[in-house]
Amino acid sequence: MEKVVSGIRPTGNLHLGNYFGAVKSFVKMQDEYESLFFIADWHSLTTSPKPEDIQRSARVILAEYLACGIDPERAPIYVQSDVKETLELYLFLNMNMYLGELERVTTFKEKARKQPDNVNAGLLTYPTLMAADILQHRAQKVPVGKDQEQNMEMARRCARRFNHIYGVDFFPEPQNFYFNAEAVKVPGLDGSGKMGKSEGNCIYLRDDDKTIRRKVMRAVTDLGPQTPNSERPEVIENLFTFLRICSTPDAYAYFDEKWNDCSLRYGDLKKQIAEDIIKTVAPIRERIEAFSSDVDFLDRVARQGAEVARESAAATLKEVRRIIGFR
Repeated sequence: MEKVVSGIRPTGNLHLGNYFGAVKSFVKMQDEYESLFFIADWHSLTTSPKPEDIQRSARVILAEYLACGIDPERAPIYVQSDVKETLELYLFLNMNMYLGELERVTTFKEKARKQPDNVNAGLLTYPTLMAADILQHRAQKVPVGKDQEQNMEMARRCARRFNHIYGVDFFPEPQNFYFNAEAVKVPGLDGSGKMGKSEGNCIYLRDDDKTIRRKVMRAVTDLGPQTPNSERPEVIENLFTFLRICSTPDAYAYFDEKWNDCSLRYGDLKKQIAEDIIKTVAPIRERIEAFSSDVDFLDRVARQGAEVARESAAATLKEVRRIIGFR
């Protein structure tokens, strides 16, 4: 069975875009691949989080992913900083990377532009740490979005370069794993193309029913259909996307017909969307609260996941040291 590794940055609560865009696919992956998930708390240090936020964020993310259906018995989930072997491999890989190629990474240049007063070495070598996260488990596939494609190419470069320098065929070149048709690009409520935390256009899995209704009723619309069977503009197609992913086919067909005969009332459409999103989110929210209240269980899941990850990483590091020449 192929091994898949995926990192999760502890950057706040999950929203519908995360759930339909990735997490549902993660849940399916644990049945089809040997899966490992980790919470990338070391990666978060590039943005200087407060010390008290680090452990809290890890537990929040862990509770949310468990509530969404990740089964730690089938897909161990661990906190990155609990696997110290990662740092040793990070060191070895950095010795084979060049300053120029790291400076050319698009995500580094973008982050350096956004945080000019905090262009730290960890930001520069982010791709190498990501490579260590992957290569320590000798993973064949890594779920990625478009923004991580260049970092994945850097991970493959790390694997190729190590194999070439030491004349071995040890590290597989990890391939980008793209989610299947179940992964959906969830639009923002402000009419933008994508739901995202930084855009402030999210419905979070922790939102209560009242909050969800309020957010949906404020969603951007237009003057309404003017011509029968006309093409829907993006802001309205975004609303129909919510219908497609959260409502029944009958509900979608009903409002589609209302659009086509120019009798659609946006208030009715939004009320339908809000209630169907609530039906989707409410059971997940209840599980999140249940997991969040059991800190001992969360810590035990993370500890057991770390044991699996350390065993995998230690086996890799033992061979890496032997290949390089360290006893």
